Amino acid sequence: MSSDSPTSGFVAFVGAGPGDPNLLTLRAAELLAKADAVVLDVETQTPLLRHCREGVEVAELSGGDFVRRAARGQLVVRLVEGDPMLFSSITEEAAACTAAEVDFEIVPGVPPATAVLTYAGIPPATAVPEFRIVDAAQEQDWAAHAACRGTLVVYNGIGDAVAIGKALIAGGKPDTTPVAVSSGGTTTEQYTVVSSLGRLQADLKHAGFTEPALIVVGEAVGQRDKLSWFETKPLFGWRVLVPRTKEQSRSLSEQLVAYGAVPEEVPTISVEPPRTPQQMDRAIKGLVTGRYEWVAFTSANAVKAVREKFEEYGLDARAFAGLKVAAVGDATSRALVEFGVKPDLLPSGEQSSEGLVAEWPPYDSMLDPINRVLLPRADISTDTLVAGLTELGWECDDVTAYRTVRAAPPPAPIREAIKGGGFDAVLFTSSSTVRNLVGIAGKPHNVTVIAVIGPQTAKTAEEFGLRVDVMADKPSASALAAAVAEFGAKQRQAALVAGDIPRRPSQNRRGARRRAR
Repeated sequence: MSSDSPTSGFVAFVGAGPGDPNLLTLRAAELLAKADAVVLDVETQTPLLRHCREGVEVAELSGGDFVRRAARGQLVVRLVEGDPMLFSSITEEAAACTAAEVDFEIVPGVPPATAVLTYAGIPPATAVPEFRIVDAAQEQDWAAHAACRGTLVVYNGIGDAVAIGKALIAGGKPDTTPVAVSSGGTTTEQYTVVSSLGRLQADLKHAGFTEPALIVVGEAVGQRDKLSWFETKPLFGWRVLVPRTKEQSRSLSEQLVAYGAVPEEVPTISVEPPRTPQQMDRAIKGLVTGRYEWVAFTSANAVKAVREKFEEYGLDARAFAGLKVAAVGDATSRALVEFGVKPDLLPSGEQSSEGLVAEWPPYDSMLDPINRVLLPRADISTDTLVAGLTELGWECDDVTAYRTVRAAPPPAPIREAIKGGGFDAVLFTSSSTVRNLVGIAGKPHNVTVIAVIGPQTAKTAEEFGLRVDVMADKPSASALAAAVAEFGAKQRQAALVAGDIPRRPSQNRRGARRRAR
């Protein structure tokens, strides 16, 4: 079939890959974006729907319904676990398409047989260039497979893992042959136990494996100590609460994912316009007419508020010509640069109001024609900056550019996880996030790692009875994520040195599942 979609409907059997939604092929993403209907193989494929257009229909996998849809002119994507042509049952479905004279396409997917091994740090074929994949759901000659000199990968065998091990030993495989069993492959639920054919029964006794899982037999398993890169990430599998606004938390969440964590963004603060806009209107007018020598921005939200006012009046960054601009930190500076404004002053040390005041020049009537500073800020800002600038001889117009209000409480399962120790860590990026999270959801459980962006936030957390475990070395969200990752890495290393299996903080609460990762 041509790579171009036909004008009439057709069915695309699309390999969904091994579990990680980022391992989808480009062709698969392209077809999902065009699909009229998507048929899921399993519920865990739901994240792949992000590639679809709004309003796409998620269809049931029942009978030949999706074939009839295609016959009516729809493009139907039938998602299939792994690779559609590897241990899959699409043959009959493809035959149904042919019988109905419906065109179809089969898009390969990344197979678990290679991907899960790669994520577990096991090279499929190294010293011995033989790689054999078998499906335990079908009758197998295990004696013949025992002769495999390379790597043997077994699908659908977790329920009979011990029996398979015994059969391979009976077929001539040494009982010392390394074995790895891995479930939840390529996701943050991946869990791998390394054993040998002779010890499988003892080592799997309390592991609690369920399908999908792979059994890997062969000397390649011994490379895991050197090549494991996924399950050894500093925050691997950690469920991390990010109590911020959606807009602010995106880059922080992406960084946490890179460390192996599973971030959950819970809005605790909603940013809204000021109740009376006249004050901001006067400030923007004064900014344009030369009322101010400086404009100081203490948050990206303040930049956004001023930018929106500029757009309302048909202004752009050129209105800052002749003004000096200060930014409290890196995130605020980036927001200004995106607006087209390069800050003249940025603290070289602590990125806070105190840090800004420490480097702010005193007013000099010989050098500064105007002694007035515009401070567009939140309605709940502290007076530190105003007091510091006033002491330096400046007059400040402290203007409410936006309001921060408490968000609605999160769903009940999130609240229960917060109070019950279901989260491994919570990252507080301001004092208001502490107050608001506790207000809408309650205090985090004492096993949860409490991480804060700076001393003021730490003080607020302690006032609410929280034990602060981690503080960023500089007040930025990126530094906070890095500090938590360093904390996690040290905890992991300490467990390994002590001869223990590394555990996530949530696994230390009473009644937590005892399966170590």
